[in-house]
Amino acid sequence: MTTATKTMPTLPVLSEDGGLDRYLRTIRQFPILSPEEEYMLARRFHDHDDVDAAHTLVTSHLRLVAKIALGYRHYGLPVADLVSEGSLGLMQAVKKFDPEKGFRLATYAMWWIKASIHEYILNSWSLVKIGTLSAHKKVFYNLRKIKARLGLLDNRDLSPDEVTLIAGELGVSETDVTNMSRRMAGRDGSLNRVVGEDGDIEMMDLLEDERPNQEDLLLEQSESGYRMGLLDGAMDGLNPRERDVFTRRRLSSDPETLEDLGKEYGVSRERVRQIENRAFEKVRKAVLRHAADNNRRAMETREEGLAAVAAA
Repeated sequence: MTTATKTMPTLPVLSEDGGLDRYLRTIRQFPILSPEEEYMLARRFHDHDDVDAAHTLVTSHLRLVAKIALGYRHYGLPVADLVSEGSLGLMQAVKKFDPEKGFRLATYAMWWIKASIHEYILNSWSLVKIGTLSAHKKVFYNLRKIKARLGLLDNRDLSPDEVTLIAGELGVSETDVTNMSRRMAGRDGSLNRVVGEDGDIEMMDLLEDERPNQEDLLLEQSESGYRMGLLDGAMDGLNPRERDVFTRRRLSSDPETLEDLGKEYGVSRERVRQIENRAFEKVRKAVLRHAADNNRRAMETREEGLAAVAAA
């Protein structure tokens, strides 16, 4: 028997009567992989169809699945089903993951996990009821969060001002907001309603904490580093004088005057302005070019994931 014919070892399963706490304790026993371990396992799986390597990659990321899945339990669907759907998305991510592209599996898998859970939620709520347009989905996935932030978690109709506010924030029509709010109201209930599997969790315990969590802070740092990387790369195309003028005029918290720079370089104020504008235009074009290339690659990866989920 070749390794290609092996089946993946059994994964831990969260059953509806099995207990969430027990499942979480089980998946915490799987080790978190270092970047080097993750890379070697991914290579073993893709080069040799090593299902044991794939199993290790999957189990080491079940914590990520659970965290994402628990973020969607306020839709009133079984947590076991959310975790199961997220695990399917994770397995698809492991199958498609290319370690040579330089990013971690968790970054890539997050798209697949969320896409799988989103499809399950939409199918469970009925596409006829929720709607299939992107605007409908945007309202569906964000309305509860916005209403919670505004203190509107009840079954009453939204006021015109509230509808206008929410529609503006989401960039959709007021009709979409009104209709979706009424459709979803049937599933809202008392904040004191018990929803925990062990009978010790109330709805209010699941309200989202608006403070930045570790993942949000990490994402913000990553995006900041990404933008700085684009800027640094773009500035490589400047000559020393352009780089100096651009830095002191555009990147300094206390920009120097054209006159002072002109005296330092022995040129007119107008000449300094020309150098600054030319440097800025070079940087702008380079940033847009690199960002477009990166966005295109990211969209191709995301579209592949969504297409695979839709075809499953």
